[in-house]
Amino acid sequence: MAESQKKFAEIREWIIDHKLRTVGCLWLSGISGSIAYNWSKPGMKTSVRIIHARLHAQALTLAALAGAAAVEYYDHKTGATDRYPKFLKPENLNKD
Repeated sequence: MAESQKKFAEIREWIIDHKLRTVGCLWLSGISGSIAYNWSKPGMKTSVRIIHARLHAQALTLAALAGAAAVEYYDHKTGATDRYPKFLKPENLNKD
C-alpha cells in the first residue's frame, strides 16, 4: 500500500514538473487512437477520418489543459509548491 502511494506521488510530481509534455503526449495518443478507431469504420472518406481524429484529440487536449490548470490552482491555493518555477530565482524577477 505504501509502495503504491509512493509511486503515485512520484508520477504526480513528474506530471507537475512536465505539464506541457504531458499534455502533448496525451494529444499524440488521443489523435493516434482516434485515427486507429476511425480507420476501422468503413465507408468514411479519409479527410473526414482525419477531421474527426483532430476534433477528438483537440477535445482531449482541452480537457487535459483544464485539468492541469485545476492542479496548478489547487497547488498554489494550498501552498503545496513554490510560487515560481525552479529555473526562475524570485530575487532576480523584479530587477530592472
